[in-house]
Amino acid sequence: MEEVKTVFRLGELFCGPGGLAYGALNARIQNPNYRIVHQWANDYDADTCKTYCRNICVDNPNSVICEDVHKLDIESLGDIDALAFGFPCNDFSVVGEQKGFDGVFGPLYSYGVKALICYKPQWFLAENVGGIRSANEGKAFKKIQDDLKAAGYRIYPNLYKFEEYGVPQARHRMIIIGIREDLPYEFRIPSPVLYKGCDISCRKALEVPVISKFAANNELTKQSKQVVERLKFIKPGENAFTANLPKELQLNVKGAKISQIYKRLDPEKPSYTVTGSGGGGTHIYHYTENRALTNRERARLQTFPDSFVFEGSKESVRKQIGMAVPAKGAQLIFEAVLKTFAGEEYEWVESNLATE
Repeated sequence: MEEVKTVFRLGELFCGPGGLAYGALNARIQNPNYRIVHQWANDYDADTCKTYCRNICVDNPNSVICEDVHKLDIESLGDIDALAFGFPCNDFSVVGEQKGFDGVFGPLYSYGVKALICYKPQWFLAENVGGIRSANEGKAFKKIQDDLKAAGYRIYPNLYKFEEYGVPQARHRMIIIGIREDLPYEFRIPSPVLYKGCDISCRKALEVPVISKFAANNELTKQSKQVVERLKFIKPGENAFTANLPKELQLNVKGAKISQIYKRLDPEKPSYTVTGSGGGGTHIYHYTENRALTNRERARLQTFPDSFVFEGSKESVRKQIGMAVPAKGAQLIFEAVLKTFAGEEYEWVESNLATE
């Protein structure tokens, strides 16, 4: 067997603004020889690619290919040792119609499979929403797992609840680690036990340290007078339908997912899930101030450092942040992968899924 490299060149499809990449590049274990470096990345959104270049590979912008994956020449991207692909989740999300394979975004995972077959990296990380398990009556997730195995990998799927891993946000994501089947390594799900007792309140996330008035992406959203009046009656943790609102401020919304409409954060708890949308009262609202969070505050809930600058309009940045993987959540998973290859022991738990 060829000697296993300790510096893993990472390729990314559907890279987003760089949540996975930031976690990968900052992953550190006891053995300093084991690390991950950026090789190439792809996304179709221009602002997202600019954000990625600025924060991940400012000295090598040509390594980010801004192109629709349907038109991407995967075979020309270059050799890699690892692959990450958080393939778009719109059609697998529990918010929405859950079209699964019948939607526009459903089959996009197959481009990750194509890259695996082409480059045969030593390992991969694939990410999607928890709702992927029930799409197409469960057939979609089984098909995805089968295709990843057929590409030549042992797979280790798990539903990660990031608030259990020190992230100040209730965010549940399906993440599959794959290790090439000819390699003698067995991945274990990192245990959340080390994070028990951590203060993951959104108050701490937003206030410690105080966000500088010069911080990027910290513009306030203009709130209409009616929204401000409505928020005055909504207590922390309440939304527009659980609060005691005067009749003139009540909403007449039918058939909608209403639990997060004009919902204030509870300062003593982690945030509810940060999403890419923001209209119709679906911004995340501050626990004491009568306003929506700024993008910088939303980025803190996603565990991006304040030095991570997002490119584009305020609406574009909001979408980028909502679609990203929490940087610190990604980092701890990448560190578990590095420990697996380095032979370092770590606390682990059984997967909360049965591999089919």
